[in-house]
Amino acid sequence: MNARSDNTSDQHPNAQSHANSSASAVGSVGVITPQNFHFAEPLTLECNRTLPSFDLMVETYGTLNSDKSNAILICHALSGNHHAAGFHSTKDKKAGWWDNMIGPNKAIDTNRFYVVCVNNIGSCFGSTGPTTINPDSVSSDDNADSSDSNANESSEPQVYGPDFPLITIKDWVKTQAMLSDRLGIDIWHAIVGGSMGGMQALQWSVDYPERLKRCVVIASTPKLSAQNIAFNEVARQSILSDPDFKDGRYIQEGTYPRRGLILARMVGHITYLTDDAMKAKFGRDLKSGKFMYGYDVEFQVESYLRYQGERFSENFDANTYLLMTKALDYFDPTRDYPIRDYPIRDYPSSVAKDPTESAAHIEDSIAASVESSKANAQNAFEDAVATIEGIESDRQQELSALKAAFAHTQCQYLVVSFTTDWRFAPERSQEIVDALMATGKPVSYINIDAPHGHDSFLFDIPRYMGAVRGFLTAPFISGKSTATGDRS
Repeated sequence: MNARSDNTSDQHPNAQSHANSSASAVGSVGVITPQNFHFAEPLTLECNRTLPSFDLMVETYGTLNSDKSNAILICHALSGNHHAAGFHSTKDKKAGWWDNMIGPNKAIDTNRFYVVCVNNIGSCFGSTGPTTINPDSVSSDDNADSSDSNANESSEPQVYGPDFPLITIKDWVKTQAMLSDRLGIDIWHAIVGGSMGGMQALQWSVDYPERLKRCVVIASTPKLSAQNIAFNEVARQSILSDPDFKDGRYIQEGTYPRRGLILARMVGHITYLTDDAMKAKFGRDLKSGKFMYGYDVEFQVESYLRYQGERFSENFDANTYLLMTKALDYFDPTRDYPIRDYPIRDYPSSVAKDPTESAAHIEDSIAASVESSKANAQNAFEDAVATIEGIESDRQQELSALKAAFAHTQCQYLVVSFTTDWRFAPERSQEIVDALMATGKPVSYINIDAPHGHDSFLFDIPRYMGAVRGFLTAPFISGKSTATGDRS
């Protein structure tokens, strides 16, 4: 399976025709032609494996100015791609995934900025990934006789499949920096991303501090919590346990782990929404108006989740989903800036006692139990205090690690969170803000009241769009400043 976009081109971005006559429509970038950038040089990844070469699918919007100072890089989220705005044809009914953000007179104004969105390696939308041909499977013998009697299907070029190496956020940022060099963009006016895209923007500011002026981190986190890793693991196991997964070689086997991918998406989609939003949209409404006493779809919310899963399974690759969720789990911009070893604490646990006692010791046991209960209550209180102190110690250590990572950054930051986002809650954004403030970095923070949960970053919310627009068009502040913004 290859979900790559149609209508690709290898031409330079400044030579591309960005839009046809529909571009004159207010707020639309019109019809866009994606471009393929081939990199012949080897790419060494964090996992110590090397891609001999790779391709990046890219879309650009707007015009790059003469000194190349108006460029904005868009980093996509887990299921996103390079198609952030506009349409791929005049018959295309669905605009890019961030079309409400990018375009003429929008928050990221293409009348003013040159906007670049790149599909990351490991994806399934045209950039090198599990669904592209593995060069190791292509015979190096150019003189091989195709009619050789030993030739068989195994000699045919094969896709990477499960042999594609595990990748990280740092790897993506590295390839994006290589693309920047190809485009001749030394310094980005801004790098913007939501969710996993926000992690990439944050990593950019740490790895290439001199190459961006502004960093916009939306609905993101400095690292995944144990709960988030757990959700990702459930999603991965849904795919890995599908009999049609075939150890990741389903394309070669002519199968597809559709059921596993559907379940993975259903789990993920639940975390993107809020309980209130699901209650308002579906409640406990029955699809047929009555109980059917079976295991088929009965509640409207079941129908919705199955539809989302089905649609996702038709357009996404299972191996890509595994890679993307692992990249999320691995993300930690502080890994290269260790402060100290984290202590391993022994948390209190109950110990069961032998219930068999002789009758002669019952009274003594009761008296001892009373004294033991008092001691246990005191111990429980002390354990609770120790646990709270341990949590605070962890928080301070993580803050110290973030401060070390951000110490050499040079850009201004805008951090945006949403009140109902429980996947990456506002408290996680505030961790980023606290670390930036502690190191004297210029940061603005806004917590947007929105009912859409984690998916809020994809919605056209006036206060949110206004904050992004204002940050991108405000004068650049060099040096240190204190944070501004709303934590409510």
